[in-house]
Amino acid sequence: MTKKVKALALFSGGLDSTLAVMLMLNQNIKVEAITFATPFNFAGKEADKAAEMAEKLKIPLTTVTVGSNYLRIVRKPKYGYGKNLNPCIDCRIFMLRKTKKCAEEKSAAFIFTGEVLDERPMTQNLTALMRIDAAAGLKGKVLRPLSAKLLPETEAEKKGWVDRNRLLDIRGRTRKRQIALAEEFGITNYAWPAGGCLLTYKEFSSKLRDLFAYKKRISIRDLHLLKVGRHFRLGKNKIVVGRNEKENAFLIELRGPNDYFFEVQGWGSPTTLLQGPKTKEAIEKAAQLTAYYSDCKTGKVAVKYGRKTLEEEIAVSIPEKEIVEKLRISRS
Repeated sequence: MTKKVKALALFSGGLDSTLAVMLMLNQNIKVEAITFATPFNFAGKEADKAAEMAEKLKIPLTTVTVGSNYLRIVRKPKYGYGKNLNPCIDCRIFMLRKTKKCAEEKSAAFIFTGEVLDERPMTQNLTALMRIDAAAGLKGKVLRPLSAKLLPETEAEKKGWVDRNRLLDIRGRTRKRQIALAEEFGITNYAWPAGGCLLTYKEFSSKLRDLFAYKKRISIRDLHLLKVGRHFRLGKNKIVVGRNEKENAFLIELRGPNDYFFEVQGWGSPTTLLQGPKTKEAIEKAAQLTAYYSDCKTGKVAVKYGRKTLEEEIAVSIPEKEIVEKLRISRS
C-alpha cells in the first residue's frame, strides 16, 4: 500500500477551511491542522471554534498562541493597514511562516488553506496571494482547494499528491457554492465568518492607536484591557470604566500593582481603573467618571478608591456629558 501523503491545514474552523479539509480527506490525504490564538481574537473564541470543528473532523489540531512578536507587526506593518488597524497581509505572512515551520516539524508534504479567490479584497486577490506566499518562503507551495482551478498549479498538484481535477473554482464573496457543498458533505453547525479579529473594528482600533501613542512597552494584559469598558484619556493617564458586573470583575482581575480602582459605595456602581501618575487631577477625574456612570445622580457623590483596597474617599460632583465626551478616547 502507498503511504498516505500528510498535509497541514491553516485552519479557523469556519466554513471555508472546513470544506478545504474535507476536500483533502476525500483525496486520501492525511490531514493535520494548525490554528492561531492572538490577543485580538474575541476572548479566544476563534481557537475554540477551530478546536470544536477539528474534533468533529477527527483531525489533530495544534494551537499556537502568539504575543510580542505578533504585536510588533501590528504596531509597524510592512504592508500597511486595512480600513482600521488591521495589518492583514503582514498577519497572513506571519501565520504562514509559523505554519511552514510546523509543517517541517510534522513532516507534512504541503500546506493548504480555505482561502477563496477574491473573497476578501485585501488578502485574497491573486496579486496578494502570490505576494504573501513568496514573502512566507512558500512560493508555489500553498494549495487553496476551493479556488485551485483558478490559480497557478502548486507543487502538490504537479507532484500528483492531489488531483487538480477534483479541486474547485470558487470565486468571490457569495458563499452559495460553499453552503451547497457543506450540505453535500453533511457538515452542519459550522461557524459563519463574522470578522473575528478585533483589529478590523473601528472602536477597538482607536483604543489600540491611543495605547501605541502613550506606551512603548505593551503587555498582553494591556491588550486584554482594551476589550472591556469605556476608555478615557487624561494626558498620561488612562481611565477605564466598567459597563456591567462582568466587566467590573474583569477590571479588578486585570488591574496592575500601581493602578487605583474606584467605586461608589451603597449604589449601583461601575469599577473604574486609573493608570498613570496619581495626580490630584487624575484622581478627581477618575472619581467623576465613576460617579457619572453610577446610579447616584444628585448632589456630591462619595467615591471610594485605593490601590489594594478602597481605603480613600473623595467627594465629587457629577460631570456634564460634554466633559465626559471630551475625555473619551475618540472613535474616529
